[in-house]
Amino acid sequence: MNKYTSMLVLVVLLSIIIIAGCEKESIGQTAETDIPNAANQPDDQVKLNVLTNRVDLIENGVFQKYADKFAELNPGVTVQFEGITNYVSDIMIRFSTGSFGDVLLLPNNIKNEDLPNYFEPLDESLFQHIRFADFKKYGNKRYGIATGASTTGIVYNKAAFQAAGITEVPTTLDEFYKACEKLKEAGIVPVYLNYGAQWPLMSWSEDLVSYMTGDANYLNNMAFTDEPWAIDNPWGQAISIVKTLINRGYVEKQLLTNQWELSKTELAHGRAGMYLMGNWVINQVIAAGAKSEDIGFFPFPYDNSGTRFAPLSPDWFLGVSKFSKNKQLAEAWVKFFVNDSGYVDDSGFLPVDDNKEPSLPQFQQFLSFNISFLERQIASDQFLELANTARIEFWSGNHIQEWIAAPDLNTIFKQYNERWKEAQNISKS
Repeated sequence: MNKYTSMLVLVVLLSIIIIAGCEKESIGQTAETDIPNAANQPDDQVKLNVLTNRVDLIENGVFQKYADKFAELNPGVTVQFEGITNYVSDIMIRFSTGSFGDVLLLPNNIKNEDLPNYFEPLDESLFQHIRFADFKKYGNKRYGIATGASTTGIVYNKAAFQAAGITEVPTTLDEFYKACEKLKEAGIVPVYLNYGAQWPLMSWSEDLVSYMTGDANYLNNMAFTDEPWAIDNPWGQAISIVKTLINRGYVEKQLLTNQWELSKTELAHGRAGMYLMGNWVINQVIAAGAKSEDIGFFPFPYDNSGTRFAPLSPDWFLGVSKFSKNKQLAEAWVKFFVNDSGYVDDSGFLPVDDNKEPSLPQFQQFLSFNISFLERQIASDQFLELANTARIEFWSGNHIQEWIAAPDLNTIFKQYNERWKEAQNISKS
């Protein structure tokens, strides 16, 4: 049993999110992949509509490769992909119409009790040796299966560090700021926030506060207080780090522009130094032009203590639309995508099948640090209900933009606390 397997045996992977995945600028973009010799196929061939946040994998042909392979196993099938930017926000609009394809990612901001309204139960055979099996379960039925696993940390360019004279990976927050200063002096963007893309900001907010205290239920416990946001608690600490980076000029220019795709190229070529992101982004940076050996990965030093936590979490969950006219075939795609498509390795995820080992070499570097992995917890229905009532779209990045831009963080926190308390009063009435 190797180091990774041993660690996962000790740490039972449970999580609410990850959102990690990748999002890009176009919405409603589609790409069709027909089966070979489609002209010779019968007129009644089946078309599957698959919704995804991975617009990049539509554009670069990776999803087409998966669809071609699936079509070989299922003659007469055409797979059509629809890429959606800002998936968390946009998919909820689609839910109101009942028009969201055959296969889609499950949004994390709906309660499990609502899953039967939108999704078809998946066959239990899909969940053998699969981690996070109960995360999208209601009653005795499971409605979503994790597409990959990840942890969060600093993805960095080793050549950029060398050019800036950084000889050791920072292990405290003060050392992290010093590294940023050296990168800035060398003409390298120290940290890409991807402020304009919104969704990457969750790495600096919901994601960070979920593990920096060592309390896996930190978000869920917010349901039991009417003032969850404060300058001197983890929320204030996390946002203050981001504001410090901005105030010191350690982040990208033109913050309001969506520079997600550009940022990967900048990091790949050493014109930028670091991301705070899931390990899933590593292969995307390599695909953007970096050598694998030039990209490293270490835990984020969010304070100056000697204790360091990092999350273990699932990425998006995949499910079948309740309104699909081809549910059996849609479920076949789900099984194929998770187990046989190659998506986990192509995307730099850790496998959700506990019989498989990770192929990502940077993960071994991450494990070399003195870290404690923290199990992510399922978002409670009470937390999600309060968030929806308070009109706070967690994991979207929308409100984080507002907090970062606010002249007075204490004032904006007060406003959100008032909304949260009002939501609590409504839930009690």
